[in-house]
Amino acid sequence: MIFLNRIFISVMHASHEGHSRISEFFKNNLGKFGEFFEEVFFHGIIDTLPLLPFLFLTYLLMEFIEHRSDGKTVRFLKRSGPYGPLLGGAVGIIPQCGFSSVASNLYTAKIISMGTIVAVFLSTSDEMLPLLISNPDIKLSKILFILLYKLTVAIAVGFAIDFVLHVTKRDKKEINIDELCDNDNCHCERGIFYSALHHTLKISVFIFICTVLINAAVYFIGDENLVKIMYDKPFISHLIAAVFGLIPNCAASVALTEFYTSGFITLGTMLSGLFSGAGVGLLVLFKINKHIKANLLIVAILIFVGTVAGLFADAICLDALI
Repeated sequence: MIFLNRIFISVMHASHEGHSRISEFFKNNLGKFGEFFEEVFFHGIIDTLPLLPFLFLTYLLMEFIEHRSDGKTVRFLKRSGPYGPLLGGAVGIIPQCGFSSVASNLYTAKIISMGTIVAVFLSTSDEMLPLLISNPDIKLSKILFILLYKLTVAIAVGFAIDFVLHVTKRDKKEINIDELCDNDNCHCERGIFYSALHHTLKISVFIFICTVLINAAVYFIGDENLVKIMYDKPFISHLIAAVFGLIPNCAASVALTEFYTSGFITLGTMLSGLFSGAGVGLLVLFKINKHIKANLLIVAILIFVGTVAGLFADAICLDALI
């Protein structure tokens, strides 16, 4: 484990070194404009590009289910439904924001339940894991405990949501990929590859535009002002962090993690934002899912759980315990 940890740290340092060189190039050659371009547009590109393979493979799978399956695939997905939150939480804990966008597509097509998508969103942490691992002052045992805490909360909340929906008989929904295609006008008659590519490019352009706007807002607001908002204000700081975590961009997870490791916010405050943070998953969800009430309910759950779980972590002095 120590050996793998050292390899991961070396890779992270190499990545940061490459990024630093790019930053220096923009600043040295273009000055203030170069800094703005690097922080806003360049980051927008590198945040969007890694999502392309995830999105394409997801849409390709969905098109296959719609056009090529004989019903066995659909029956398998239905049978595996009760275990969705467990699988969703486990997959979401992997440091890759692409999974949250995948979950949004599968939920819109009614392939996975609300409990499953919430479990994915709650366990997702974007850049937290690589940032903590690359920090020599953070013990590996603490990182694993933080991940376990997030995973436990995500799975428990996911199962609770699905249980409530089952009891109230609101979970009986048929898989409907046609709705997603109709909303996107994807020309399915041209084949599954063309349709999957159409979906991928359309949603990627939308994600890039929104990411650039978010990066610009964070650039002009500044880290110092964000710290002041979340510093040393029990409950209020947790609630603000949970709302801040909703920003569909890795900048939120980076800022929260850096604030925590620098001693500006508590572990619980960081967790409040990381619980609600779903990467670009929420962005994709609101883009493709036309059931706005369901989308808003998911957002409300993320904020509530993030705030409560963060407060609980600080109340039991979790940081000191681990």
